[in-house]
Amino acid sequence: MATFGKTTFNAARYASSRPTYPRQLYDFIFKYHERAKGARWDTAVDVGCGTGQATVELTQFKRVVGLDPSAKMIEQVRESVKSRLAGLDLPAQIEFHKSSAEELTPLQDGSVDLLTAAQAAHWFNWERFWPEVARVLRKDGTLAVWGYSEFRLSGRPTTTKLINDFMQGSDPKNSIGPYWERPGRTILDNHLLDVPDPAQVVPDKFSAFERVFFSGSHNLALPNPRPVILRKTLTWEELKGYLCSASALHTFNEKNPEDVRRPDGDLATRFCLALKEEVARVDGKELPKDEDTVDIEWPLTLILARKA
Repeated sequence: MATFGKTTFNAARYASSRPTYPRQLYDFIFKYHERAKGARWDTAVDVGCGTGQATVELTQFKRVVGLDPSAKMIEQVRESVKSRLAGLDLPAQIEFHKSSAEELTPLQDGSVDLLTAAQAAHWFNWERFWPEVARVLRKDGTLAVWGYSEFRLSGRPTTTKLINDFMQGSDPKNSIGPYWERPGRTILDNHLLDVPDPAQVVPDKFSAFERVFFSGSHNLALPNPRPVILRKTLTWEELKGYLCSASALHTFNEKNPEDVRRPDGDLATRFCLALKEEVARVDGKELPKDEDTVDIEWPLTLILARKA
């Protein structure tokens, strides 16, 4: 997580390269929330809001607050939201503030109806976060946090080992595996199973808790896996941009500045070429061009809880 706060981290590239959460996900969360007898739609808060992708989807609520510990991200999200609105000021409904997940100081006790966290929960200290969630949520308020793990090329299982070797391998010169910030990345790739049940931390504060796995066939050991819902079609050039937005690759480049001068290309270029070669081999076709498209998917885990 510290990588996002570095002055060398490209927040704009990060914002443009991330997958977009589908409407289906938000509808699933809102339906869960409205099933509570005392559900209200006054205030929604997005913790670890990052680029604000999820924050701006919460406008069913009268007030929407985005919180992030990185001042650089807060600056970026304000500008990105304004750009979506053709340079207009942020609507009065939406506001952004610097705050950690473990100390939600901008929020009063019992003031929040929906608390979300998108691709951020693996960084939280849940021994401190659960008490804060219990403090700020109203009765029948909802917590909804989600995260996606290692990407796959849809319908191309032979590329999975190549992806895993690049993302999680141990070779410090040909893999970004050694450069992830731990334990966050480990928690994410374990489908948030390491996030404790609230009953373990704040007994009797929540009336419901569940985990929903939109993982398809990626991990059949997960209970009741649902079909994958997080998908995106990218050009090969855009896929490389997505890889370059990874915090681990950012760290790899800092530690290995000579890599960009290799005659066979930098690490992201070499990896994309290996993927292209495997796709060409399986399809029996020529090597894909940078402007050709490829379908990407990510297993996604959603955690839901209701305040008692």
